[in-house]
Order: sequence, then structure tokens, then C-alpha cells
Amino acid sequence: MNAMNAMNTADPAVAVRAARIASIDALRGLVMIVMLLDHVRETFFLHLQVTDPMTLPGTPAALFFSRLVAHLCAPVFVFLTGLSAWLYANPDGAAPRDVRGFLLKRGLLLVGLELTLVNFAWAGRFDVIYLQVIWAIGLSMLALALLSGLPRWALVAAGLVIAAGHNALAGVVVPPDSPWHTAWTLMLHRDWLIADGPLRVRVSYPALPWIGVILLGFAMGPLFARAQDPRRRWRALLALAMLCLSALAVLRGFNLYGENAPWVRGDSALATAMSWLNFTKYPPSLDFLLLTLGLGLMLLVALERPGGAFARWCVRWCAVFGGAPMFFYLLHLYVLLILYRTLLAVLGPNQGTRLGVDADCFPLIWLIWIALVPLLYPPVKAFAAYKRRTQRAWVSYF
Repeated sequence: MNAMNAMNTADPAVAVRAARIASIDALRGLVMIVMLLDHVRETFFLHLQVTDPMTLPGTPAALFFSRLVAHLCAPVFVFLTGLSAWLYANPDGAAPRDVRGFLLKRGLLLVGLELTLVNFAWAGRFDVIYLQVIWAIGLSMLALALLSGLPRWALVAAGLVIAAGHNALAGVVVPPDSPWHTAWTLMLHRDWLIADGPLRVRVSYPALPWIGVILLGFAMGPLFARAQDPRRRWRALLALAMLCLSALAVLRGFNLYGENAPWVRGDSALATAMSWLNFTKYPPSLDFLLLTLGLGLMLLVALERPGGAFARWCVRWCAVFGGAPMFFYLLHLYVLLILYRTLLAVLGPNQGTRLGVDADCFPLIWLIWIALVPLLYPPVKAFAAYKRRTQRAWVSYF
């Protein structure tokens, strides 16, 4: 019996326990569906690429807010990775398990996938290796494997210091000829590791802030223990969410700390709001994390307590995607690659050397995204079902 089916049983205790786990899968699936929108944008709107933070004025509102909502994806996914690792280490009704081997194997697999299948899926070639989100998650899992034995207070302290403190170093640049350049780039500065030659390597996701996020997710695990009163969990999650958003309001409102790009008043309320919400993602600023994790914690509560038949159906739909995350990730990248190459061969380039949606027709990006979600659902659902019933160990990694 899977978690979503158990939610429909007559036993309230079983339903509560199932909803607790299903909410995690549902939130993971929800942010991955949103991630698909951003990757459709990168596939068919690459000729109007956004900067980080986005160029203002100059970025159309539809593009700005589509990119903004996608900011939820990486922080929430990394946080849930830490939370899921705690649940693996502390299974319901069973003895605790050593999580180190679990994290080491999966972390190494993710790094390997980033270097091979994921990089090829983005461009169909290997001339540049981009170390992106899968690499950052893998490295974060390796770091958590080393630190998971620390007391909970130490994990919280380390996570907060890393997530909040790294912004103080955001303006520091280590030159390429420094012996510290490689470590600094891998951890904190988006730059080339190998800028010249037949195979170049660029760090797109500096890893240190993501290590802070995964530590906080792991430390949050006891709130999701089977013995935990759901009402206490909901109150705690909402209180933490409000703390994040309140801190964001103060820090960002007065341009105090947490974002190197200060907001300014624009010539309209919309322009001002866009400036206020224009956060740095690479690496994620403190304000970026306060917004996304604050909203993510609120969504966890909402998804655990869906009201009405339609809301429960949405949770079940999202949980399917969240139950086979790596399969979905690889599948959607290769579907986008094949779709783009096919359309380019049939229609030819219309944006220089690329095929893309015209700048004044951005809603077509939303339409492509909406069409792809139900097309990807059946294969992901089939693989998730296979994953539940098979005894093959490798399947659990996807």
C-alpha cells in the first residue's frame, strides 16, 4: 500500500501517517513541475536569456515572474533531500539505520550523472561540462554523509551559519592564478574551472550554500517522526515559515543584508515589486533562501492538509512526479532535447542560429509547459509503480 492510497483508508492514524510522507513527495513533485516550466523557457527562449539577478528594467514581466516562481525548485528540493535522508535513517516502526552509506552512494551517483547523462541532455554534446543543480545536490549529500552524526543543535547551527553567513563573502573574488581558485569556485563563486581547451568546465551552482540547506532539512526531520503530533508539526512549520518571511521583510525592506543587488523604487508598483523580488540564485543569497524556504514550509503544511476532492487529486498527481524524481529529471531533459532538435530540423532556426519563441509571444512557453506535464505523467507513473514493486536495488536511486 503506498502513501497516497493509505490516505483513503478508514483508519485515521494510518491516514495521518501517510499524509505526512505524501506531502513530501507532493511538494517535491510540485517544484519539479515548476522546474519543467523553467527548462522549457531555457530550451525555447534561450535567445532572450536572463541574467542573475535579472536585468531591470529590460526583462518583461511574464519572463520575470516565470523565472521567479522557478526559484522555488532548487532550495525546496535540496531541503527535502535532507528531510528524506532523516526519514531513511529513522524508519517508522524499525530500528534506526546508518544514513552515511545511503548518502555517499547517492551523492556519488548524482555527481556521475551530472558529468554524463545530464550534461549531454542539455546540449547534445560534451564540449562544455556544466556543474549544475544535480552536482550541487550530490555534493551536498556527500557533505551531509560526513556531518550527519553531529547533534541536532550543531546541524542547525552549521546550516544557519552557512546559509546566512556566506553572503558576507559574496563580493570576494579569488583570481584564477590563485591556488585557492578551484576550491573557492566550487564552493562560492560561479566561474570557469577550465576555461580553455577541448573540454571546458564551468561551475554554475557553487555548492556551499546548498550544503547549509541540506543540513537544515536533515535537522528538520524529527518534526516528521511518526510519534509527532501533526498539529504540533503544522504549527512549527508555519512558525518557521513566518520567521523566514518576516526576516526577509526586514532585511530586504531596508536593504540591510542578504542580497547584493539592492532594490530601488521604479516608475510603477509593478516595477518596484520586480526590483524587490530580484534575488541572486548563483549562489543563492540569504534573501533568496528566506523567500523560497519560507514558501516551501507553508506548502508542506498545505499539501499535508488538502481540502476537497480536487485538492486531494492535485496532491496525488504531484506525488507521482515526486516519487520518481531522478527518472522524471532525466526523462524531461531528453524529451526537451529531442523535441527541440526535431522542431529545429523541421522548421529551421528563427532566432539567429536557434529555434525559439518570439520575444512578444512568451505565453507560448506556458502552453508548451502545460502540454508536456500530462504527456510526461504516464511514463513517470509507470516507473514509480515499477519502483515500488521491484526488488532491484538500482531502481531506488531514481
